[in-house]
Amino acid sequence: MQVIINPHRETWADILQRPAIDNSELMEKVQAVLEDVKANGNRAVKKYTIDFDKVMLNHFAVTTEEIEEAADNLTPALKEAMRQAAANIQAFHSRQVTEPEMIETMPGIHCWRKSTGIEKVGLYIPGGTAPLFSTILMLAIPAHIAGCKEIVLCTPPAKDGRLPAAILYAAHITGVTKVFKIGGVQAIAAMAYGTETVPQVYKIFGPGNQYVTCAKQLVQQEGIAIDMPAGPSEVCVWADDTADAAFVAADLLSQAEHGADSQVLLVCNKAAIANNVIAAMEEQLKILPRQQFAVKALANSKIIVLDNTGDAIELINRYAPEHLIISCANDTQLAENITNAGSVFLGNYSPESVGDYASGTNHTLPTNGFARAYSGVSVDSFVKKITFQKLSWQGLQHIAPTVIAMAEAEGLDAHANAVKVRLGKGEG
Repeated sequence: MQVIINPHRETWADILQRPAIDNSELMEKVQAVLEDVKANGNRAVKKYTIDFDKVMLNHFAVTTEEIEEAADNLTPALKEAMRQAAANIQAFHSRQVTEPEMIETMPGIHCWRKSTGIEKVGLYIPGGTAPLFSTILMLAIPAHIAGCKEIVLCTPPAKDGRLPAAILYAAHITGVTKVFKIGGVQAIAAMAYGTETVPQVYKIFGPGNQYVTCAKQLVQQEGIAIDMPAGPSEVCVWADDTADAAFVAADLLSQAEHGADSQVLLVCNKAAIANNVIAAMEEQLKILPRQQFAVKALANSKIIVLDNTGDAIELINRYAPEHLIISCANDTQLAENITNAGSVFLGNYSPESVGDYASGTNHTLPTNGFARAYSGVSVDSFVKKITFQKLSWQGLQHIAPTVIAMAEAEGLDAHANAVKVRLGKGEG
């Protein structure tokens, strides 16, 4: 990792740049797959499953027997861990549900807002080197709480045409209604447009590689909602003398092992901290099974030494990390100054991996600086909020002069007349 000491502000933008990806050629390839699936349905999905996943499937839907078999193939310890994580996620997200509150804005005018679950949602779960069954818990549980009627899950099959047992068990315990062995761009296309077997959904959730991310952004332009723009996973650790170098190193590596395009950032107030963390990472890397991914990610990563706390806060807010770990004295007080972050972990005993799996908060978070404007996934992500109003005769009389004056000032006489004709009829 590159170490930069007290950089001038004018260099911050370059220092905080994420790894760049040339999207021009990527978009053309992704668009071609989307259009093929839109036009040819299952036939196109089958073709791309052979091309990209190297497996030929005649049927994409997962059967009840496969789900039951998956539960038998997992250890009791893993099943219990998944149930505990699910319970914590359920507990945290269920408190996000609010009852409609009726507000009387003027005498006789009542307004309220009601949350209604999006009827059909699609969940994409990556496969590849690390099938993320934990993401099913993070997406399906709030979807179920929100009242979504159809929860469709797509994930790539292995070369033997099967799905990991943990993926199927997670889908089973979280209320997923349909599971399909479809990955990549073809999965996003199948859920966005529908095929002979995959239902069309109204909103698509879930992480993925650059192809999946591009596909989500392209179908969004056609009216299919998505959870958020998302890129490779990232973490920023803010550390001072009270931080344990081994803890910080472990947190940085836990994010770096996601993939070569991940990025980690350490902000600290002394060069000695940086040196201690680098030494600890070198030791931990020796025994890391996914060492090759972590090493490549670290090549895109930086350590920034800033001896001024105000500068550190400003730099972190500019970076807007997906995950922020504050391993500093007065961590809670410092966190009050953080305005741009997906999820924040306070103190030496709050590793980011706990939030990734089981503390209860959601791990589907904005990356690539989008935390400046986007929130992570929550129950709110799976609902529409519909407003209602009911006026009595008295209420209409009270507000009529206001509406008529404004409508006529805008030259919309029919709007004004919709009030006037009611006043002319009188109550009853």
